Amino acid sequence: MKILRYILFPIVPIYYLVTWLRNKLYDLGIKTSKSYNLPVICVGNLSVGGTGKTPMIEYLIRLLKDKHHIATLSRGYKRHTKGFVVADASATVATIGDEPFQFYKKFDDVIVAVDANRQHGIESLMAFDHQLDVVLLDDAYQHRKVKAGFYILLTAYNDLYVNDIMLPTGNLREPKSGANRASIIVVTKCPINIGVAEKQSIMDALKIKPHQEVFFSSIIYSESIRNASGKKDLDYLKDKKLTLVTGIANSTPLIDYLKSKDLNFEHLNFDDHYEFNRKDISILKEKEFILTTEKDFMRLETHFKGDDKLFYLPIEMQIDDSDAFDKRITNLVI
Repeated sequence: MKILRYILFPIVPIYYLVTWLRNKLYDLGIKTSKSYNLPVICVGNLSVGGTGKTPMIEYLIRLLKDKHHIATLSRGYKRHTKGFVVADASATVATIGDEPFQFYKKFDDVIVAVDANRQHGIESLMAFDHQLDVVLLDDAYQHRKVKAGFYILLTAYNDLYVNDIMLPTGNLREPKSGANRASIIVVTKCPINIGVAEKQSIMDALKIKPHQEVFFSSIIYSESIRNASGKKDLDYLKDKKLTLVTGIANSTPLIDYLKSKDLNFEHLNFDDHYEFNRKDISILKEKEFILTTEKDFMRLETHFKGDDKLFYLPIEMQIDDSDAFDKRITNLVI
């Protein structure tokens, strides 16, 4: 794959020009964006891959759900349905996608919907629930047909967008200048003990605009593992023949965390949003004990009904100076 990416380097300027021109047409008003009379908060990134969008959406849900009527709107990547779908009791990963299904399973007081057409999705949500007062757009930074009221741009600590180049050789979906649309930039997956000097160095590299603020966040792993039958302390895994199964963009932080807990395991690594087939499941069922991510658990759980060998490790996002971050968000939806 890396060799192919290098071979495709001559395409990078073409991809850059096409995406730059598209953005410029929106910036000049030649192509139109639609705004709405309720707060729309967009969470996204410039790059492909895992920057922590799902933990950020869940953070915002927890922050707002007690005082506001919230809906999440995602594309529903790799779902087997089309158009606008609202999650209900019949929802599955196949009907709405793994990440929206995760939102639906965790937050029963939030509307979860999917639609590749974000304009149509927002308008359908407003018709579906007239009490709706906040929409969280998941992974919609490049969806310029909608003009959100607030943009949260995520970039990973060990993979800052300023150090990357455009697809197909690099991972950027659009030029770095797209970061100028962000209201807030969150540097995700930082070390817990990141210092002031390092934060300043990162902010200097990002070339923050006057209208923007930067926050730093870390992933906090739970001390317990969970499945439908309950939870167990992480130490429970120490005497198990453990298999770690991941289908996410970057499993390195999780691997490092488990190793820091002195756990021994084999690692089966699959592509992001991987659809496990019959052969995969047959192999996994032979394993003694499986630990996976929450997103992967959503895709695997139905294959392990009544078999108490599959668990996931919950995570949450922790934001430095969370009071200031929370205030910025809550002031949007008063």
